[in-house]
Amino acid sequence: MTVQSYLGFMGTLRGMNPKRIKTRTDEVIDICRLGDYRKSLIGKLSKGFRQRVGIAQATIHEPQVLVLDEPTIGIDPIQVVETRNLIKDVGREHTIILSTHILPEVSMVCGRVLIIHEGQIIAEDSPRNLADRLQGVERVQAEIRGPEEQVTRALNDIRGVVSVSLMADGDRNVYTVEAKRGLDLRSTISRMVVSNGWALLTIQLVGMSLEEIFLQLTTSEETPAESR
Repeated sequence: MTVQSYLGFMGTLRGMNPKRIKTRTDEVIDICRLGDYRKSLIGKLSKGFRQRVGIAQATIHEPQVLVLDEPTIGIDPIQVVETRNLIKDVGREHTIILSTHILPEVSMVCGRVLIIHEGQIIAEDSPRNLADRLQGVERVQAEIRGPEEQVTRALNDIRGVVSVSLMADGDRNVYTVEAKRGLDLRSTISRMVVSNGWALLTIQLVGMSLEEIFLQLTTSEETPAESR
């Protein structure tokens, strides 16, 4: 079937008025950016465009809630970006429940997160609020050009610092500094770097990623019995 005939067929199956089917077909084709493929056979489309057709048919009858299960699995990076943008566009008119294990995608697309573990909802909030609730420290990430040992020692000597870790990538040294909650050490770190004659290339506050939140909520230490 062509994209247009398939959407008309799905509208008929859902009991829509023929006149409304025509109007909505044009609307969803426009929303899903399928205008150039209206007359194309679905079987000849790429998987990314077939995903768009799937979203178009799922919204043609204007449902209040739309459930999407792993909508970007198996499509190329460009189509992934397009599909995420499409989901955000559709989400302005419909409530969308996105089921996925691709956690960075959740952060990019969703305004609210439910984390399910062993069949139970164990957390529900926006990604930022979840991070604020679970993160017991403030984290600053800084790329500093200077002697590694001296920079690490100087960072650890700053009052309120809990830990310092280094990620070296070629000529880049990126330090993650964890401090007591409520402390923003960016200005202190900046002054320390300048006073030592080193170069501060970047500095920013860093929150918990959704992967870290998920692991913290769903991973528990083994009990002695389990470890035996």
